[in-house]
Amino acid sequence: MRIVISEFMDEAAVDTLRQRFGPDAIHYDANLVDNPAALAAAVADCDAFIVRNRTQVRGALLAACGKVKVIGRLGVGLDNIDVPACEARGIRVIPATGANALAVAEYVIGTAMLLRRASYLSTAEVIAGKWPRNKLSAGRETAGAVMGLIGFGSIGQLTARLARALGMHVIAYDPALPATHTAWQDIGVQPKTLEQITTEADVISLHVPLLDATRNLFDANRIAAMKPGAVLINTSRGGIIDEAAVVAALKLGSLRGAALDVFTQEPLPATADWADCPNLVLTPHIAGVSFEANIRVSSMIAAAVIDALK
Repeated sequence: MRIVISEFMDEAAVDTLRQRFGPDAIHYDANLVDNPAALAAAVADCDAFIVRNRTQVRGALLAACGKVKVIGRLGVGLDNIDVPACEARGIRVIPATGANALAVAEYVIGTAMLLRRASYLSTAEVIAGKWPRNKLSAGRETAGAVMGLIGFGSIGQLTARLARALGMHVIAYDPALPATHTAWQDIGVQPKTLEQITTEADVISLHVPLLDATRNLFDANRIAAMKPGAVLINTSRGGIIDEAAVVAALKLGSLRGAALDVFTQEPLPATADWADCPNLVLTPHIAGVSFEANIRVSSMIAAAVIDALK
């Protein structure tokens, strides 16, 4: 057996694979994704391939996976993997479903609180001897605010539980989840239409995959229709929101704040457009990557790959 790991994985999980298959059977290089020729050569004779979100398992790279039986995804999104093509080749694709849900949910709640309060970006001013107390005295509290979730799967549901624990009222839109599903009542969340979420929520958090139906879901028109003073958070996939429209709305002041962890192009290209946006948090696709989440994701995939190769 031979396993190739092209992006970072918790060392304890890598050691588990080494103990099971032997040290020489594991080709682990967290930077292999950045060397396409070496990556294609490495996967040519491997039985399992473990990736994160940067490795694009499609086209020529997928064609090079001549012996691969299973692909382990260190995360949940599968838009970097041509799943139908894998299935056609008899390759099983296994995501780490649920393992990073808490990390994402905490990111959403943390950035929602930060952006609504709008008082935590004054360190440089205070150090410089300024005292912007009046300017920062109109921050909004979390309790009593309306959290609107677009997508009510496992991450959306956990986010809802945390939000309700803070006293937020939670509404959600998910056309794939019937109104009769027990999760709505069990968690205490009210199902709404997309239009209702857009106009009623103080915080909107996106938890949907990037599909034709969700591409540019939050374009300039939908962002303009959001409740005045609302906050927008995207931890799902780039391309679901119109980034230029977010910039414009922030600078205009119609959008109170935004936290974006994912982008249409990653890494984000250098641009001056984002520089002057108030109350903006940009992070490099790490909402689901915490110390603890990496351990859970890695151990789950290591166990799944071992089971698949039995």
